[in-house]
Amino acid sequence: MNQYRFILVLFCVILGQCLIAQNGKLEGVISSKGLPIIGATVILAQTNISAVTDQDGYFELEAPQGKYKLEISYVGYKNYQSDVEVNVSKPFSLTIEMEEENYLLQQIVVTGTKTFKRKTESPVMVNILDNKTLTNLQVCNLSESLKFQPGLRVETDCQTCNYTQLRMNGLAGGYSQILINGRPIFSPLMSLYGMEQMPVNMIDRIEVVRGGGSTLYGSSAIAGTVNVITRVPDKNSYELNTFYQHINNQTPDFFLNGNASIVNKSKNSGMTFFVNHRNRNLYDANGDKFSELPQLENTSFGTSLFIKPTESQKLEINVSNLNEYRFGGDMRKVPVFLTQQSEERKSSIWLGSADYQVNFNEDKSAFIAYGAWQQTWRSHYTGILPDEPEALRIHMVKPPFGNANTTTLQGGIQFNHKIEAFLGGINTFTLGSEYVTDRIQDNIEAYRYNISQYTADWGTFVQSDWEIRKQLNLLSGLRLDKHNLLDHLVWSPRFALLYKLKNSTQFRLSYGTGFRAPQAFDTDLHIAFAGGGVSRVQLSNQLLEERSQSFSASVNYDKATENYVFGYTLEAFRTTLSDAFVLTNIGRDTFGEIFLKENGNGARVQGITLELRANLQKKIQLETGFTLQQSVYEIPVTYIDGTEPLKEFLRTPNDYGFANLSWTPTPYWNINGNYVYTGRMKVAHFGGAENFPNDALVISPRFSEFNMRISYTIPLKIFESALECYGGVKNIFNAYQEDFDIGKFRDSNYVYGPAMPRSVFIGIKIKSF
Repeated sequence: MNQYRFILVLFCVILGQCLIAQNGKLEGVISSKGLPIIGATVILAQTNISAVTDQDGYFELEAPQGKYKLEISYVGYKNYQSDVEVNVSKPFSLTIEMEEENYLLQQIVVTGTKTFKRKTESPVMVNILDNKTLTNLQVCNLSESLKFQPGLRVETDCQTCNYTQLRMNGLAGGYSQILINGRPIFSPLMSLYGMEQMPVNMIDRIEVVRGGGSTLYGSSAIAGTVNVITRVPDKNSYELNTFYQHINNQTPDFFLNGNASIVNKSKNSGMTFFVNHRNRNLYDANGDKFSELPQLENTSFGTSLFIKPTESQKLEINVSNLNEYRFGGDMRKVPVFLTQQSEERKSSIWLGSADYQVNFNEDKSAFIAYGAWQQTWRSHYTGILPDEPEALRIHMVKPPFGNANTTTLQGGIQFNHKIEAFLGGINTFTLGSEYVTDRIQDNIEAYRYNISQYTADWGTFVQSDWEIRKQLNLLSGLRLDKHNLLDHLVWSPRFALLYKLKNSTQFRLSYGTGFRAPQAFDTDLHIAFAGGGVSRVQLSNQLLEERSQSFSASVNYDKATENYVFGYTLEAFRTTLSDAFVLTNIGRDTFGEIFLKENGNGARVQGITLELRANLQKKIQLETGFTLQQSVYEIPVTYIDGTEPLKEFLRTPNDYGFANLSWTPTPYWNINGNYVYTGRMKVAHFGGAENFPNDALVISPRFSEFNMRISYTIPLKIFESALECYGGVKNIFNAYQEDFDIGKFRDSNYVYGPAMPRSVFIGIKIKSF
């Protein structure tokens, strides 16, 4: 009897184990408006069980018998959740219709408050350029991208080397803070060419905040902040892209880039890679055998990865390397020190960052620790071959070669805490502290030119993001900075008020202060050719920090229906500067012109920006922005000896803007047309060239630059991929500067207007669904 009882018990145990080990099946089809959604992520919450929908929108999961919460997500659609029950006896089948989310209105932004918020709920206005838009615009790098944002203008500032500068709300590049993944490691030396060296295929999106941002980001965030957010893995994917453009029937320009992402099934770790290569020859606009576009050879690569040890923790690591060879000037094939006039640059830049975040207290609190690093090495030549015999002998013995390097380090912590019952509303408090150092060495022994600068800034900030009512939000913040070049503390307060009317309209008011430390910025590190010599910038020994106050008021309206979205933003802004930095020509030495950076009395920039946007049935999308402004000093400034002093800023038009129209008549065709307008501006022109012997202040003409791109996508369902063929024309009507200086005695800073002449391009791309 005992034997039978033992056998019976053993049989029951084995049967129970079999039943426990046996999984049930959960399957379903996900669609929207009758079309399957390919690549949607399906997860059983709090398990490692997940799947991705195939080309028919179908998914299938196996799980132990029991009740679960099903979660489905896909970009552009509202997240779907449902309770499901898995049974081993029969499959559980679902048919799910996902609801489209108005992506234009519900994008998540982080730059304005250092916390994640929906764009329409941020007290600080944030504009976004996503990767899809960058693709349609056929831009190659960060520099080309930023001209398609309201209130922003990118200018080329050297005829020989073509370094670029970003201007926000009428203020020069040193007034804007460029961040990489939220970190201020875009150093002054890197800023000279860094915007051109960052390829667009490493960028996920760009967030732009106009107006003072020193409260969160410290020195130099006076005109605004640009946050370049690199790609992060969200699914298994790949993309390989190559295209060729021919510049004004003269110069070839070749690109090859690729991306790949890997994410594990449980979505708790992933890695993405990018690689980019560019090769462009010299371009001569006026036939004088001196280039207006330099030769470029650029190779870049990098990776981003994330790990989520638990649902409440996340670690992100980013590493990138940018390498570039740049040469411009005399186009003869001779050693660089024998050229009549030229600039040669060899650069290698390493960028890295690590962010760790842990959420706790039922996600009401978060602790963030982060560090970032940037290292730039650059060897360079900047020279003119002398005509005088003794000067030529010295040049041959000691040609003007140089070396530069910079190291930027940042580390910080941040604590966020949400109080859900704060005086009748919800308040998110942010407290943080960070330390940033930057060390620059730049030396050209032949010119007795040496910059050795070390800056260190310790900042602590506190912020209150108080949702007083559903319709009313008050953001207030304060930052305390101790900069090593200043003998006192700098306080930077900020206030922003948001009022929401009927979910369609937001009114914003903001005030903020900022400062710039008395240090060298990107334009100070650039050596230009003028009057047969090289011009350099020196810093006054009595240079004080520059302070700012920024005001803005805006109204943002969006009307969204099932078939269309229409909206506009109207913003008025005013920034006043005290002890504003000005450049004064203090004469010449053996090598050329010398400019002294010193404090002026004050300046102001004020104006209005209008943005319009529309989307019709997700087939036609329009975005446009136009700015009217005035930028003046309180007391006139003498830019060139012998010319009348001016209150107006140089190289600053009073009107500029852009428009971008995209039409997708079918899922396979996309047609994009865009436009960039630049108004008249005053430009300093130092004489010496054979076609322009005298110094003068010149008023540039207006420019209208039109571009077009057409693409056709061929689905390759058997490979779960798509093949895209595209082509188009940049600067269709060849709006380009017509009065470049001629010869080796040209003023290399006398350059304005669109960065490139007419260029025809054609390309092919293969990518996963």
